[in-house]
Amino acid sequence: MPVQENRKRSARSVVMAVAGVAVGIVLVLLLFVVAIPSLTESGTVEVKLGSDTYDAGSATARAENISDGGPLLFSDVSSGNRDIYLQHIGDDVATGWYAFDARRPGQARNCTLSWQPALSNFRDPCDGATIPADGTGLLSYPVTITDKGKVIVDFRGETDEPTEPTTTIGK
Repeated sequence: MPVQENRKRSARSVVMAVAGVAVGIVLVLLLFVVAIPSLTESGTVEVKLGSDTYDAGSATARAENISDGGPLLFSDVSSGNRDIYLQHIGDDVATGWYAFDARRPGQARNCTLSWQPALSNFRDPCDGATIPADGTGLLSYPVTITDKGKVIVDFRGETDEPTEPTTTIGK
């Protein structure tokens, strides 16, 4: 005949379970209060998502896309704060590149500039202001063409003036 299992917990097992949970909480607190801050120089954890540069692809292909359909709009899907236009002006794929904000300073996201092919400029849909094809007056970013023909936009070099590629980097 089988023996019926005793479902009553002993005081010792309850104390062991509570002690185990308490030790676990202390270890997690030590991890967040002592261990993680000591791993960084400043004592704070800095989260960095994404890259400071953007590889827009082949300069030849992008120049053809822009020639056929106008400047390329790249949306910032992470925060929506850094939508940019990539523009190419001229016939030489190694020069004439511009990257700049897709909105005028202080404008809401629904005021993203629209390209007007017939006039070769941008129009602000919120107030009708026009912006030149090279993005003059907008926050711009340096554009570099690598020795392999890739278009690289550098988000670390923000400037209020339009910039053109001046160097070639090896990638």
